[in-house]
Amino acid sequence: MTSRERFVRVLTGQPVDRVPFMKVFGGTNAVLPDWERAHPGLGQSIDAILQFEGRYRGWDTTRVNADLSCAHTWEVVAEDAETRTLRRPDGMVKLFVKSADYHHQTIEFPVRCRADWERIKARWLDPDGPGRFPADWAAQVALYRGRDFPLQLTHRGVYGFPRVLMGDEALAYAFYDDPALVHDIMDTYTDFALRLWAKMTREVDFDLIECWEDMASKNGSMISPAMFREFMKPNYEKIRAFANANGIPIVLVDSDGNIMELAELMLEAGVNAMYPFEALAGNDVDLIRDRLPGLGIIGGLRKEAMAESPAAVSAELAKAERWIRRGRFIPGPDHFVQSHTRWEQYRAFMEGLRQVVLRTPADLSSQAVAGQ
Repeated sequence: MTSRERFVRVLTGQPVDRVPFMKVFGGTNAVLPDWERAHPGLGQSIDAILQFEGRYRGWDTTRVNADLSCAHTWEVVAEDAETRTLRRPDGMVKLFVKSADYHHQTIEFPVRCRADWERIKARWLDPDGPGRFPADWAAQVALYRGRDFPLQLTHRGVYGFPRVLMGDEALAYAFYDDPALVHDIMDTYTDFALRLWAKMTREVDFDLIECWEDMASKNGSMISPAMFREFMKPNYEKIRAFANANGIPIVLVDSDGNIMELAELMLEAGVNAMYPFEALAGNDVDLIRDRLPGLGIIGGLRKEAMAESPAAVSAELAKAERWIRRGRFIPGPDHFVQSHTRWEQYRAFMEGLRQVVLRTPADLSSQAVAGQ
């Protein structure tokens, strides 16, 4: 089987020879430059050395811009030895710390009132605008048609998109003070994405739609179940309907934090896979599997163990084996590798995980659940 076939079959509960061995989250944040200095050329060869299957995280993205058309246009407004401050045409200002695990923060958000949103919506959210598709899109289409790796359509998040524009605090107030604005941002962006995807699916078959949310802390979801159902669920139902109409088997949500309660809501709305299930946030993969047998799970392995001890690594690998056997699970680190983790430690962890993947059959007792 190809990694594409394994990815889809595992997450949807179909028979499979084994789970795919995928990077999920690797040393691609602040860690990789340090590793590169100690091991020149590692950045270009790390995937081959560790024998990761698939591309990017294991499933790949296209270079079609599913964000604001100005999303990747930045100018430097200030810089010193430790930081760099950048401004985007829509008004977003970010401060980047040059050496840190989680190395940037937004210090000015572009949407502070409805007029800001109307300006942004009119100017930078046209699915037919220039620059949406890469210049070599035709060549990319030819590659994608013959691929053996999973490929996603990208959604910037029903919650995630307004969060980036407004910030969590302003968005939290807006749910109460200006719910019509929140509805408009969420609905408009999803409708934009659907129109963009319609153009893409005319030429390429996709395996999943990934929605970036990051809408939870260690205390759980940023919004209540009632608000999820009012504001977010209708958009997820549109996403699921599009997936079904276009033969796309997986709707995958990326959210950090404790997503135990959120997972139930997402499954109810048409999502059938989530990641990364951060361990220290309180996620319990066994409990999720007991409660939600139809949910695909990716990640779940405590990244901190890499730099702790062989015993800590062994404990995580034992979890991986148990969860693989329970079905609908692809193992991987539960987020980016931390900066104090050495390349040798990461390599030992991932090579151990590869051996677990190669020898462990997925339990077929939790195969396809009706409607999921």
